[in-house]
Amino acid sequence: MAFEKAATIKKYQASENDTGSTRVQVAVLTERINYLTEHFKAHAKDHHSRRGLLKMVGKRRRLLEYLKRNDVEGYRQVIGELGLRH
Repeated sequence: MAFEKAATIKKYQASENDTGSTRVQVAVLTERINYLTEHFKAHAKDHHSRRGLLKMVGKRRRLLEYLKRNDVEGYRQVIGELGLRH
C-alpha cells in the first residue's frame, strides 16, 4: 500500500501492544479511505474497489459512533487529528 500502516498504528495506540482499539481502527481506515480516494481520481471506472471504499466508510462511521458513545474525549481528539467531520 502507499501508506505506512505501522506508523499510523504507532501514532494512535494507547499502549505498546495496542493495535486494535477503536481509535487505531478509525485512523487506519481513514488512511485507507484517503488512499482509495486518490486512486479513484485516476481510475474512475474501478467499481469493485469503490464498493470496498463504501464498506470502509460505513465501518468507520459505525466505529466513530461507538467511540462517541463510550469515549467522548477520545472521539473529539480523533476527529480533530484526522480532520473528519462527523
